[in-house]
Parts: sequence; structure tokens; C-alpha cells
Amino acid sequence: MAERLTVGVAARLSRYLQVLTQARKMGKDRISSQEISDYTNINATQIRRDLSGFGKFGKRGVGYNIDSLLGEIRKILRTQGQHNIALIGAGRLGQAIASSPIFAEHGINIAAVFDTDPDKVGRSIGSLAVTPYAELRDTVRDRNIIVGVIAVPADGAQEAADDLIEAGVKIVFNYSEALLNVPGDVAVHASNPAVELLYALYFHLT
Repeated sequence: MAERLTVGVAARLSRYLQVLTQARKMGKDRISSQEISDYTNINATQIRRDLSGFGKFGKRGVGYNIDSLLGEIRKILRTQGQHNIALIGAGRLGQAIASSPIFAEHGINIAAVFDTDPDKVGRSIGSLAVTPYAELRDTVRDRNIIVGVIAVPADGAQEAADDLIEAGVKIVFNYSEALLNVPGDVAVHASNPAVELLYALYFHLT
């Protein structure tokens, strides 16, 4: 098995992946470490050091082939192939998540959307019909879902996490403001735009 990446390297590679994906959508074929630096605020020397640790991907003065580097970073991050995720919550936030093309661009497939509201069940979000929440556990197992995305109010987040974990999910992405109590073998990742904005303000305005 390949050596596991440190958290810092994995985080930076994920940011490079985001820049490369967008650059390709803009029609670019090549990109330099300095251009990646401009978009990520990561030092160009650090970028070259990160990438050179996994092989020779670019040429001095020529830059990196975007398609080639995208493929290599996906290999390193083990994100090749398709990964099925479940989305809990079909409200405004859930609809925005389900309708975004970003997931598909990275091989992530929203395989099911669940909600407890009978008025939302059966309605289409993108190409999916909202599934009754009561069917969550069976659907997660049947569709080989490995990640659960929670986009419900805070008071319902813990129950959603518990049900996902009982169905076998080991990675939970939490868009609610709840602090989730989960077993030690389950990874929880939280997204809070306000906190991320405060972080940015601290480093750029102080």
C-alpha cells in the first residue's frame, strides 16, 4: 500500500485539483506552478515540491499538462472511479447541492436524496426523485453508498448521522451546525462558510 499522505499535503493536492479542473473547463491545456499559486495563495515552490514528491509531471518553462496532472493527482488522492453518496435533506440547501455539477466532475455520484417531508418525496431534484427517509438504510446498502451528506436543520442532524452509520456509512459530510457524536471509526467533515470566511479575514486583514 502506498504511504498515506499527511493532512497538509492532501489538503493542498485537493486545492490543486480544484484549480486544474476549472482551468480545463476554461479551455487551458497547460498551467504553471506560478499560475496555480496565484489561484490558491500557496507558494509556487511548495507546489513544485508537493508535485515532485510523486514524480516528474512538468517541465521548467513549459508548465504542467493539465489532463495528465489531473489524472495523477486523482490517483494520489485515490479518487478515480465513481463514488456513490447519499444526500439527506431536499430543502433549499439540498437542492443546491444536488443540482451542482461539481460532484460529477470529480467522479462523485449523488445516488439518492432523502427527506422526511411527504411534500418533497417523489419530487425531482436534478435527475433524482426524492426518496422517503424511511428507506434510507436499505437504499444505502443496495446502492453501495459510502458517504452521507447531511443538509438538514441542526436538530435532525444527529438522527441522520446515526441512521447513515447504522447502514454502514463511514464518512459523513455535515452541512448543519450540529456537533455530531459518532464512533471513532467514522470520519466527520463539516462545512461552514461563515467560519471559513472568518479564517480568511484573519489571515488577510491582520
